[in-house]
This record gives sequence, C-alpha cells and structure tokens, in this order.
Amino acid sequence: MSVRTEKNGAVWTIIHSRPDARNAMDPASAGALFDAFVEFDNDEQAAVAVFWGEGGAFCAGFDLKAAASLADGDSSVDRLPFERATDTGHSRGPMGPSRMDLSKPVIAAIAGPAVAGGMELAMWADMRVMETSAYMGVYCRRWGVPLIDGGTVRLPRLVGQGKAMDLILTGRQVMAEECERIGLCEYVVPEGEARAKAEALAHGIARFPQGCVRADMRSLKDQQGMSVQAALRQEFEGGKSVVAAEGIAGARRFADGAGRSGDFEQI
Repeated sequence: MSVRTEKNGAVWTIIHSRPDARNAMDPASAGALFDAFVEFDNDEQAAVAVFWGEGGAFCAGFDLKAAASLADGDSSVDRLPFERATDTGHSRGPMGPSRMDLSKPVIAAIAGPAVAGGMELAMWADMRVMETSAYMGVYCRRWGVPLIDGGTVRLPRLVGQGKAMDLILTGRQVMAEECERIGLCEYVVPEGEARAKAEALAHGIARFPQGCVRADMRSLKDQQGMSVQAALRQEFEGGKSVVAAEGIAGARRFADGAGRSGDFEQI
C-alpha cells in the first residue's frame, strides 16, 4: 500500500510511501492519494490534514518510467489520469489531488525533493513546512514535460510573476531557505522535524471553531481575480452566518474571561 492515513483526533496525516522511487508518483498512488483526500474532506470529525512523503523525500515528481511507456508523439496521453469530474464532486489530476478544491486546510511536510509534479503538489497544499535540506524545482524542464498540475497557476500567486518565470524557465533547484524568503514555504525546520512541526500546526488550527476557519479560508481562496468590492461582499456573505453560529458564543467566552491579552491557550 503506497498511501496510508494516520489519524490523531481531528488531524489526519496522509502519507505517500514509495521510498524506493523517492515517492515519485505512479497512477496507482495518484488514485490512492485522491481517494484519501476525498475521505478526509468528507469526514465530519477531520479538521486539518498533513501531507507527508515517507522515507526522506516529499515527491520526486511523476514517475518518468511510467511516462516513458507512452508512444512517441502521443498527443492524447490517454493512459495518464488527466482531469475528469468524478462522482465525489472533485476532479483528479495526473498527480492525484492536484485539482481538488478542499473545504479544509492541508499542510505539506517536506523533506528532500519536492520537484516537478512534487513541487506542484506542495503548492497545492495551503501551507508548507520544509526541512533545511529540502528543496523544490521545476526539474521536469530538462525532459520536455510541462507543468500540468497547477504549477504555472499557483507559483505566480505565491511568489509573483517575475520570480515564478525565473523558476519555471530555468528549472533550477530552490533550497528551503530561498523558498521561505520568496514565500514558497512558510516554515523551515531542522532535519527530520517537518512532519512534527506540520502536525503541531495542524492541531493548533484544529482547536479553533472550524466554521470560522473554513469561511476565512474559502474567502481568501475565492477572492483571486475579483474586484475589491466584489471580494468584500463575498467575504461578508460567507462570514455572516458563521458570526451567528460561532462568533457570538466565542464573544461570550471572552466576556467570561477566556483568551485575555492575546492568550491562545484558554479559548
């Protein structure tokens, strides 16, 4: 089994395990990852997912040995799992969950390479934690394999168009320190600590009222490309029901003495 899920309360750690291939993605693993994230999104008890590659590599991209089996000049690429709607309400990409739009946050815990399609999976996550020796890069530049799992869409939204153009056209290695500096990851941690840090962040997020977490996450994602006024209206419409469902009760807890002086522990 190349994909398994370890559950700790509301935090699920979804693990891709093909260490002999540096967690390169094959079609079977892509399907299993997709299914695991569908289950996570649909489970009412699950709040935050951590996405981790076992064995010292996040993901070395799509398995080129599988791609090499295609016929030369095959423009249809029928044997790869390209985007298609499913009865789950989500769409799959070649790398599995890369075209899913989840209602709950996902944190990528990155050791070693997150390159080519693996970089696209890392950018699909909502946050990224990298170990000091971890790196990203559009390594598929060398082989004529384009970015088809969101790379050209998500990268400029994270780092800006100029920097995205640099990374996409050169395919160069981007170490964790640079990733943090340019906004391609949010945390850099010592070797062997990415999963623990990501899970700690996940448990912290899972403690909060989840309707509010998801409303704010949805507004942040959906405002891309909107005018300011349209985005403000969408934010208000998406948040007003949460104020009634969670915000008033939270205000009462504060009035009763919880969370004073910015305390995040007693909430």
